[in-house]
Amino acid sequence: MENLLCDEVWLSSSGTPKLSHEREHCTLKGYADSFYTTKEDSERAFVICLEKEFSYRPEPGYLDYLQSNNLVFARFRAVQWLIKTSTRLTLSIGTVFNAANYLDRFLSLSQCNGWRHWMVELLSVACLSIASKYNETSLPSLDELQMEDLEHSFQSSTIQQMELMLLQALKWRLGSTTTYSYIELITSNIIHLKCNLQKELINQVNKTLLKAILDFKLLSYPPSVVAISALWCSLEELIPSSYNVHLTNIMNLINHHEDDIIKCRRIIKAWLVDPFYNLKVSEHYHYYPSSPVTVLLMERIDINDCQVDFSLFRMPDSNVNIPESSGTKRKRAEQ
Repeated sequence: MENLLCDEVWLSSSGTPKLSHEREHCTLKGYADSFYTTKEDSERAFVICLEKEFSYRPEPGYLDYLQSNNLVFARFRAVQWLIKTSTRLTLSIGTVFNAANYLDRFLSLSQCNGWRHWMVELLSVACLSIASKYNETSLPSLDELQMEDLEHSFQSSTIQQMELMLLQALKWRLGSTTTYSYIELITSNIIHLKCNLQKELINQVNKTLLKAILDFKLLSYPPSVVAISALWCSLEELIPSSYNVHLTNIMNLINHHEDDIIKCRRIIKAWLVDPFYNLKVSEHYHYYPSSPVTVLLMERIDINDCQVDFSLFRMPDSNVNIPESSGTKRKRAEQ
């Protein structure tokens, strides 16, 4: 259990995924590399995000699927790995949110009722690899992605086959609308604070949202609701005397979700008070009983192409080509 408990220190440290070097200067009261240079542009982009966010959410019934297949803890560990690896490789924070979105969407599409640990790890590596290719200008190698915190090691060809299956399942739709999409817009032009407060707000909200993607219960809310709830908590803490003014401006952009925002904020406040809240919730839905001590002492298991049966992922879409393992090809050739 110790390696999980220590992660709260890691998540609150300065080593969270980078925002980009230019953003330090606060030239636009937010993100210097934002595409939107006026408040009106940001508000229009915000509305567009609201219109498309539902098409990038997991399939209906996803939370029930996670619970019925004992995947809640597996998902927690997978997202935890995405964040830690992105931090280690100094990937952008947008890459983390995209990778987590790909993971949830793929899991929600699968009809597999017997997920194995290596399957979740292989999917996680593929998600982070694809998100890096979509977001980053300097790409980590597949070996670099797998250097730490995995119990299995995969050949590059295996990961590439998983990437192709992932892309086909997602219909190549990678420009996801995530909670981070909204924070980037709101903090660039919609909220105007002094530069030092703006930086503090951005850092605090991003740390809150990184914790939020660990909590599977928040997947029941649209990304816009989670983003505004996290922003509400941060504004309330940073500027308690005037946060209502900024919150009202933001709430005017979103309709019919006020009750959901209040409920979501209540969940976020619960784990801001109790830093181990997410861990307790995920452990309640236990996935596999591996002791952290055992994991640390155990040698990593090399997974070869011939050992991977991609049909186990059980993707229902006829447009998803299931790669054949080299072992299956060999058997077919011998017949």
